[in-house]
Amino acid sequence: MPFTTVDEMTPLHLMKGVELRTFWGDNVMMSFVRFEPDGVVPEHDHPHEQMGTVMEGAFELVIDGEARVVSAGDAYLIPGGVRHSARAVGEPAVALDIFSPVREDYRDAAIAAAEGDDA
Repeated sequence: MPFTTVDEMTPLHLMKGVELRTFWGDNVMMSFVRFEPDGVVPEHDHPHEQMGTVMEGAFELVIDGEARVVSAGDAYLIPGGVRHSARAVGEPAVALDIFSPVREDYRDAAIAAAEGDDA
């Protein structure tokens, strides 16, 4: 499918206060991540390279132990295998994340959710 809208993407509720809507091709994935004011993505890592930009609000982003508050218009790069975490700062926030290669866990969860299965 070469065209879609964010509203047409199946929402995934990753954890309390964090919703993901994702779209992918063969080698790249983009994900719109919406945080409620209390939304937190705990520290984790994955083999995928990740980059993104903050579209609304602000996050405290920790990459490899370095913390920084990023806000609308700021961009970031997270190499594969590097520990990182994020939390919304005081208000709802939205980021656009790009992954390469495709995150199979997000892809598979989105497919299952679209088919009505529990993701």
